[in-house]
Amino acid sequence: MQYVGVGRRFVAFLVDGILLLIVAYIIALLTGQTTPGGFHLQDAPALLYFIINFGYGIVLEATQGATLGKMLMKLRVVRLNGEPISWSEAIIRNILRFVDAIPYLIPYLVGAILVWTSPKRQRLGDRVANTVVIRRDS
Repeated sequence: MQYVGVGRRFVAFLVDGILLLIVAYIIALLTGQTTPGGFHLQDAPALLYFIINFGYGIVLEATQGATLGKMLMKLRVVRLNGEPISWSEAIIRNILRFVDAIPYLIPYLVGAILVWTSPKRQRLGDRVANTVVIRRDS
């Protein structure tokens, strides 16, 4: 297995972020929460976006082994033995993204430091869930 470092994971993160930003804008359009400068989600639309944003990684990683960004970058999340991850592992990985994202001034600095210092290139969520991000074979 070829473990993946910060660079390719960051590009996948950016792709996912752009896709989720488009979803947020669509929600804003449908709920009348656009502004001349963009949009501002509040109340139920903000909650809906939070659920979609949080569920995105869990559902795609549990069912496909990767988010759309990871698929584009030919990455896959697997257990340490190379088997596909379960729902519980996907949930653990994604809940701990909140810790990896601290401090918010430099998002994912904690996660990047953990990946840089790990022989298996694991961030906190990977370490707790016993998962790794690898390059897909094809």
